[in-house]
Amino acid sequence: MIGRLSGILIQKQPPQLMIDIHGVGYEVQAPMSTFYQLPELDQPVVLLIHMVVREDAQLLYGFYSESERLLFESLIKVNGVGPKLALTILSGISADEFVKVIRNNDESGLIRLPGIGKKTAQRLIVEMKDRFDDWKGDTDNTGSYATESGSLSNEQDIIKESVSALIALGYKPVEASKMISQLDTQDQSSEMLIKQALQNTVKKY
Repeated sequence: MIGRLSGILIQKQPPQLMIDIHGVGYEVQAPMSTFYQLPELDQPVVLLIHMVVREDAQLLYGFYSESERLLFESLIKVNGVGPKLALTILSGISADEFVKVIRNNDESGLIRLPGIGKKTAQRLIVEMKDRFDDWKGDTDNTGSYATESGSLSNEQDIIKESVSALIALGYKPVEASKMISQLDTQDQSSEMLIKQALQNTVKKY
């Protein structure tokens, strides 16, 4: 099983990226919290990996920190929560904040995330509340921090990438477009637009 990848970042379009390792490109899906930490293209990157083996595919999920990977692995053990929803959760809320929400039995803090209704929120709280007794937070990280650059080539392309990423994270197309349209898109990267859109969603609750 693959537990870590170290190579050159050659593609990144949330929620998917590609790492070149000795001429082999590894496709990896990652939460936005990891995308915010990625370096520019053609730069070295190191990610922790969770590998899912299915009959029809071998899927790689990448994380900047060990706490993110541990939370992802804990989430997909919950009945009704698959990898896609787990990535959505990690994209919309930090690992430490998620643990706080679970400990406080805060259903509304979970329902604000796309794809999580009242029943799923209740299930997450019931099944996960006892899993974080020894939670230490984000103290063990890997990879390289990135500067928040808005140097991508075309503003319209960046907007389209941002909307597509939000849709992939579980938002409806109309909702995703509205979230981006409310932002100042000039001189922004897609990662920063997505980050601002998700933060604005959180502030409504």
